[in-house]
Amino acid sequence: MTEMTNRAIVESYARAAERNDFGEADRFLADDVLEEYPQSGERIRGKANRRALFENYPGRESASGSTNAGLNLKVLQISGSGEEYTAVGIVTYPNGERWHMVSLVALRGGKIAKITSFFAAPFEAPAWRERYVEKVPAGSLA
Repeated sequence: MTEMTNRAIVESYARAAERNDFGEADRFLADDVLEEYPQSGERIRGKANRRALFENYPGRESASGSTNAGLNLKVLQISGSGEEYTAVGIVTYPNGERWHMVSLVALRGGKIAKITSFFAAPFEAPAWRERYVEKVPAGSLA
């Protein structure tokens, strides 16, 4: 079996995350993966804690018992090289809100070792900038 490139690892991880396929996503994570959310001051240590956080996300399970309800990710762009990548996407939360997300992804030994994610809510552009910008539909830029 050929070894995956770091880019392929990040892309495969992103596709598994989009499907909420935690088992598949875990294959690409180091056991001691560290995920940080600087805006909320949270640090998730280890693959087991990370998986438990997502499996227990409030509103994730629908009334029909589907585990693909609620938290959904769409990766729009992955860039980088070597052991450092950036992923840009949109997260749709169980309440229907759509937020932009940027994740800095660092690999070590062919596994994702650290993820630092930043989240941004959409906002209305101020009127004063109108004459300087081109208006496009919100969420269409990435």
